[in-house]
Amino acid sequence: MTRFTVNDRPVQFEMDPRTPLLWALRDAANLTGTKYGCGVGDCHACTVMVDGAALRSCLITLAECEGRFVVTVEGLSRDRSHPVQQAMVAEQAVQCGFCTPGIVMSAAALLARNANPSEAEVKAAIPNLCRCGVQPRLVRAIQRAAAVARREEKIDAAPVPGGSGRIPAMVPDTKGQTP
Repeated sequence: MTRFTVNDRPVQFEMDPRTPLLWALRDAANLTGTKYGCGVGDCHACTVMVDGAALRSCLITLAECEGRFVVTVEGLSRDRSHPVQQAMVAEQAVQCGFCTPGIVMSAAALLARNANPSEAEVKAAIPNLCRCGVQPRLVRAIQRAAAVARREEKIDAAPVPGGSGRIPAMVPDTKGQTP
C-alpha cells in the first residue's frame, strides 16, 4: 500500500507500486484534470507538482510518491482563482483546454520558485505541447500571473477579440451550489 498526500489530503493506494501516478490520480482518485497525452513524458499534459516541482505523472510511479506531497490542477485552487488560471483566461491562452492543466501546473511551479521570471525562463519552464498554438500568449499570461502574485496588477477582464467590449476574466461555476 502506497501512502502520500494529494491536494492536502492523505491518501493510500492499494495498487501495484509500479503504477504511474497518472493512472492512480485519474482512475482511483477520480482527479481527471491530469490528462493523459502521450504516456512517455513528451507532451507534459499530465504535469502535476510533487513536493513543489513540476513532474510528469506518467513517468513517476506510486512507489516514488511514497511520503510525498502531490498537487493536481484540482488542488491548485477550488474556485479557479489561482493567478495562473486567471491570467490564462485573461490573456486568452486557453483553446481546447486539453493541455491547459499541465501548462497551469508547470507555470505554478515556476512562479513558486521564481516570482519574476524572464521570457526565456518562462519558455524553458513550459515545455508543454499545445496543438492549438497558444504558446505565443503563454509568456504574457505567466508574466501577468507573476505580477498578480506580487500584487502589482489585478486581473479583472480581458478584451474581446475584434470588439470594444470586455469579458470577465473568470466566472466561477455556481450551478448546483447553495449559498
